[in-house]
Amino acid sequence: MASLKELKGRIGSVKSTQKITKAKQMVAAAKLRRAQAAAEAARPYATQLEKIMGNLASKVTISESSPRLLAGTGKDDVHLLVVCTSDRGLCGGFNANIVKEARLKAQSLEAAGKTVKFYMVGRKGRPVINRFYAGQTVKNYDTSDVKNVGFPEAQEIAADLIAMMEDDKFDVAHLFYSKFKSALVQEPTCQQIIPVAIEMAEGEQPSDNIASVEYEPDEEEILAELLPRNVNTQVFGALLENAASEQGASMTAMDNATRNAGDLINNLTIQYNRSRQAAITTELVEIISGAEAL
Repeated sequence: MASLKELKGRIGSVKSTQKITKAKQMVAAAKLRRAQAAAEAARPYATQLEKIMGNLASKVTISESSPRLLAGTGKDDVHLLVVCTSDRGLCGGFNANIVKEARLKAQSLEAAGKTVKFYMVGRKGRPVINRFYAGQTVKNYDTSDVKNVGFPEAQEIAADLIAMMEDDKFDVAHLFYSKFKSALVQEPTCQQIIPVAIEMAEGEQPSDNIASVEYEPDEEEILAELLPRNVNTQVFGALLENAASEQGASMTAMDNATRNAGDLINNLTIQYNRSRQAAITTELVEIISGAEAL
């Protein structure tokens, strides 16, 4: 059984840890409000851009002369998985869930005979990917020196992806991030961003989502300008969703850690009091026995 000094030291240590987790929870809660507002504000732009592109794509015949971001390379052999994670820990299963989703996609692609490559954003996902897919990471985009990842970083990532597409380094690119639902729920998401995937319900036409528009100049010229912006927008939206999800997961994880620390302190305090009571009782028995012996 641990001595009274050891128990007292453990109680003090857990209390110190509880102060840290409580402070981290409060910081995450403050950051979450801003990150959530930014993510929710960006969603309508991405949604409307997808609708406009659906209308434009319906008016264009995809051919070899079409923009590569729309038509692709004409192959489906090499897939690039863009995995967005954070640079910090203490956020529960946030990073692990994103990496797990990417690994499941990689496994299904390799089972189908495809070649898989990785483009890593953030530090926390690298060790797992490097362990299971050594030598398949084409670039690690470092965001550790950036306080708040935003549109400049999204532009750089999008420019890298477009340049790699033009150099025939991959055929299809998938973006992995965590979509923010609430402080308790963050949903790992996979989205194809290159070539652009226009998904509609069965029987639905692009004209059902947006009014018919006559474009000037023609649709192909507009698409050539709009498609790179769409990649920027989708990457930027993913980074904002990740920022909100990270703070939500961190707040929840630190709240759980604070509660667990409180429970542990209570249990250790009960154990300490019992040991102290037993020690006092033993001393009293020894004193009484000594007095009776005299």
